[in-house]
Amino acid sequence: MKDVLGVLLAGGAGERLYPLTRDRAKPAVTFGGVYRIIDITLSNCINSDLRRVYILTQYKALSLNRHIRLGWNIVGRDVGEFIEILPPMKRVSENWYLGTADAVYQNIYSIGSEQPQFVLILSGDHIYKMNYGLMLRQHVDSGADVTLATILVDPTETRHFGVVDIDRQGHVVGFVEKPLETDLRSPYNPHMVSASMGVYLFNTDVLIPVLLKDAEEPNSSHDFGKDILPKMVDDYKVFSFNFIDENRKEAQYWRDVGTLDAYYEANMDLVAVSPVFNLYDKNWPIRTYQRQYPPAKFVFAEPGRMGVSFDSIVSSGSIVSGGVVRNSVLSPDVRVNSYAEVDSSILFSHVDIGRHCRVRRAIIDRDVHIPEGTVIGYDTETDRQRYFVTDTGITVVTRDYSLFENPVTADYYTSE
Repeated sequence: MKDVLGVLLAGGAGERLYPLTRDRAKPAVTFGGVYRIIDITLSNCINSDLRRVYILTQYKALSLNRHIRLGWNIVGRDVGEFIEILPPMKRVSENWYLGTADAVYQNIYSIGSEQPQFVLILSGDHIYKMNYGLMLRQHVDSGADVTLATILVDPTETRHFGVVDIDRQGHVVGFVEKPLETDLRSPYNPHMVSASMGVYLFNTDVLIPVLLKDAEEPNSSHDFGKDILPKMVDDYKVFSFNFIDENRKEAQYWRDVGTLDAYYEANMDLVAVSPVFNLYDKNWPIRTYQRQYPPAKFVFAEPGRMGVSFDSIVSSGSIVSGGVVRNSVLSPDVRVNSYAEVDSSILFSHVDIGRHCRVRRAIIDRDVHIPEGTVIGYDTETDRQRYFVTDTGITVVTRDYSLFENPVTADYYTSE
């Protein structure tokens, strides 16, 4: 992988994940208690021995920048390795990023300065495990100009994906963007459809001229999936790489956590006895930055007042003090007080659940104190009057509006 430069797109506004993205970039949103969404893709890079990565940021990137600086300064800069943030510089345009392809185009000089033979385009908001080295091997062996990763999906789900038309030799011969239905079937499985994963591997000498040409197209949306790749099919060798899942479960795991419902479900995938997405595989570790907290603690064992947790992730620094936690994800430094019940919920760091509270199917943002006796998740209409509630009934409780991404407290170095 020494000839590959990774370009990780982390500049999206994350509008569908609002209000969790009100104060932070989407890739910086908490996942699985101690992680950020971007940690999954960066861990894939390190586990694939990809050690030159640019991260392209844009919106509300303060906490994301801090997280990368503190948690991902782990490669050997003395030997040319780096994980480096590139903010928008307007070096080749007067616009902010107009699309995924435009984001890469605007950093064309930074890419060229590294002189990579290959450029791997990645997204910072997907949950999956993938060895990019296997994709590179196929790319080189096939003589491809560009290879895109595809995953098998049920034909009834095509409205959520860009569908890829692939012949029996693995050549990509067409794209259909989020069709309601399609007669296309995958050569890898005749009962399934191949969908794009948003992972693209280009030969650099192909990528650069393609980006330059697209930048001059006035009617282009400057997006890889919508504009760049469909136009390359006739003139370049475009191949598919059928996803090989390093999660090692019965079903392949890839989640786009771009909506609140998808984000919630992906977190709930972690708490089963045999988790659908495995964080505990020592052969494929997921890395992150973690502050120094004491161990999690469970206190009180009295009739009617017992600090317990079932089928849950409870992060360091958390105290379940006489309350009950079920099927939930607790981030660091969470407090669940006596007689409180937390069920099927996601609690961000520094959340305090008051005594006698009942919280169900909720996402509680960081630094939120839930007053004693509060009930959340049991009456949708009542919740809508106070909180943000999704169409499926997931209640999102956010902290009060602040001019600062990180309110200045005694714990000054707390990150998002």
